[in-house]
Amino acid sequence: MSDEKNKVGDIARNIWLAGVGAYGRAVDEAQGRLEKAGMETPKLFRDLVKAGTALEEEARSAGEEARNSVEERIARVRENFRLQRQGDDLAALHDKIDRLSAQVAALTDALAAINPPKRKTAVKKKAAPARKAAARKAAVRKTAAKKAAARKRPARR
Repeated sequence: MSDEKNKVGDIARNIWLAGVGAYGRAVDEAQGRLEKAGMETPKLFRDLVKAGTALEEEARSAGEEARNSVEERIARVRENFRLQRQGDDLAALHDKIDRLSAQVAALTDALAAINPPKRKTAVKKKAAPARKAAARKAAVRKTAAKKAAARKRPARR
């Protein structure tokens, strides 16, 4: 039994020593990796800083290009809107001019119908009072036509 006890004790001791050896090896490997990482860390850090700087510059230039593109689009839209508004204003002005021209033509025709151009003829003394009456009637009709035109005229802005 003593022999068996020694064998069991030797096996237990060997297991214990194997565990301690594994632990020692793990510690040595960890220290080796830590030392290696300690030496590589500054190099790795510098490499990451360089890569980050390059990416930042790319992102900044892409952002500036995008901003310039958007600003150009906004400027074009504003210009198109301004030109469209001017075109609308111009069209409205042409419409007003056309309406006023039509009114002037109508008034001119009405005046021509009321007062046809007179031909130069020998003036008789008896016709003078008739001319004065016709002139008065024409003046009254002109005033009435002006008032009617003023009522039809759109209000100014």
